[in-house]
Amino acid sequence: MSERYTVRAERCDHRATPEEIYRTLERITEPLTRSWERLERARRIVIKFNMMQPRTVRHAGRRQELVDEEVMRAVLRLLRARTGATLTAADTCLRAAPPNAESAAVLREFGVELIDAGMPPLRLYDVPGGGNMFDRYLLTSCIGDSDEFVSIAKMKNHLFMGITLCMKNLFGLPPPNRPEGRVRHYFHHAIRLSYVLPDLAMIADPCLNVIDGLVGQQGSEWGGRPVVPNALIAGDQTTATDACAAFLMGHDPAGDWPAPPFRRDRNHLLVAAERGYGTVDLDRIDFRTDLQPPLAQFDSDQQDPPPVVASIRRTACEQALFYRDERERLVERYAGQMVVLRDREVVWHGADQPSFQSHGHFAGGADPGSASFLKMVDPDEREGEAFGVYERLLAGLVA
Repeated sequence: MSERYTVRAERCDHRATPEEIYRTLERITEPLTRSWERLERARRIVIKFNMMQPRTVRHAGRRQELVDEEVMRAVLRLLRARTGATLTAADTCLRAAPPNAESAAVLREFGVELIDAGMPPLRLYDVPGGGNMFDRYLLTSCIGDSDEFVSIAKMKNHLFMGITLCMKNLFGLPPPNRPEGRVRHYFHHAIRLSYVLPDLAMIADPCLNVIDGLVGQQGSEWGGRPVVPNALIAGDQTTATDACAAFLMGHDPAGDWPAPPFRRDRNHLLVAAERGYGTVDLDRIDFRTDLQPPLAQFDSDQQDPPPVVASIRRTACEQALFYRDERERLVERYAGQMVVLRDREVVWHGADQPSFQSHGHFAGGADPGSASFLKMVDPDEREGEAFGVYERLLAGLVA
């Protein structure tokens, strides 16, 4: 796009009244002309709040891990005031649990339907122009049934992605369990997630992005430590909005692994910008704010020593390329199954899913720097995995 993206951020005290929160949101979204042009034409808008975790952790009276109820109310009030669209909220949770009670109550208050994005009906979506990691994803059908998409996120650090803002918020869209879709850790694998997130953003293409920074969290996305940024941020493009928020958090939005906070994986915002989806260059953004970074002491926790992380990344790439090179043989034996590769061997296969988390956590007592690689053995490779990513990263890691 030739025009610059637009992002606004303002101080909003975490003790602000609901009316003060609404007025702040109204001010920072008013300049987002492209957002409102799209939203005001829409007949149906899907909103992805960071809200589905059943528990509620609070600090200083505000939600610490999820979008605060008053920010949810302000967003919905604003959309009701400026659009006549049908509003739908979509989210999913890894653990089988009812939706967060406080979030569900706010949605009912504004007559917003809640859709569990992990449940049918689902459909395959092609990534426009081809995927960064996969060419297509099975996601909730409400994305395709809507005219526009909105992402409302919490300002937090993340163990694997470094930061979780409006783009990482979209990871709540893929179904977390089979048979409806891939298991969550299929995408959360070493290497993959940094490229999956831009794919999801390109599919959903949120036209309005809002970040709740009244209270935030450092260290990790769940169970981290509270911080109080006292801020609200809004923008008309996901990558650009998150880049400005990362800057205000005290991070370099153009930084990359292994520089903090990107201690484990690549900077997904930079991956998106490299693809041409938005920018992390603040000079290319119409960014105005009364805030000075850092808003708080943000950083991700270091789970593993850097050499172990480097080994995990290297061995993940090696296993992926082993699968590519041995694909015909593996298809002949394991077609239609999931396989786990480790040290160039199939250490698990089955029609369901393995009971492991991600990266190097498959086999007890195994080398913590040796990654497992989970792959659906499809003779037609319909998901279209971009094995060139592993090839390029491995070359850099070896060098």
